[in-house]
Amino acid sequence: MGMADAEGQGPPDGLPDLPPEWGRVVIPDDASELAHEARQIRRELRRLDRRAVWRGWLGLAPRPDGRPPLGLPVLVLLVSVLITLTGLAAVTWPRSSRSGGSPTVVPYPAATPAAVGPLPALDLVDAAESPVPLRGLLPAMIVLVDACACAEQVTQAAAAAPPGVTVVTVTGSREVDATPVPGVRALADPAGGLRAYLRLAAHPGTAPALLVDRAGTLVRVVPELGPMDQYRDDLAHLAA
Repeated sequence: MGMADAEGQGPPDGLPDLPPEWGRVVIPDDASELAHEARQIRRELRRLDRRAVWRGWLGLAPRPDGRPPLGLPVLVLLVSVLITLTGLAAVTWPRSSRSGGSPTVVPYPAATPAAVGPLPALDLVDAAESPVPLRGLLPAMIVLVDACACAEQVTQAAAAAPPGVTVVTVTGSREVDATPVPGVRALADPAGGLRAYLRLAAHPGTAPALLVDRAGTLVRVVPELGPMDQYRDDLAHLAA
């Protein structure tokens, strides 16, 4: 016998008893009234079918023997590899310049040498090829004339040098300037020790000058010996 529902009506003849938690079951006379519920059920079944297909492709479907699916560790490993490759690509990928692809060109620092500090203990040579300790001439203004004689500028520097400051011209070969400016000590640096120490390249038509105080400290490098106003004050302080 079927159980009665909440209104005391039992199930139709020939039907089994329904669970009481289902409540009252109403069977409509027109089956079209169940079309909305039928569409929802079909939609849910299709979703479950697609999910099962994807799980089967990825190897995530339960195995017949009840063991964990093989696809899960493979998926975790694949995700880890993708993350690692993405990180490496982000680090090594060439970045384009923000200025429209044109590289930023840094001009050669001709005005400032790579290292400014104490003057090295170098021995230069005079016209007789006798060694002359460079530190024995301090304080001094040392003018490198291997790329430009610049006699006019050297003459102005010698006239502006205060008493006690030696003005020295240095060539890059063993040949000392044969006609030095009066009051200027002409020497040679055959090994190129000064330029090598300062990492100061030679530029044709320019004569850089080194201002060195009495303690042997390289106070300033004048990249190109020009107007006296550029270094007059530093030159006057060398004798202090």
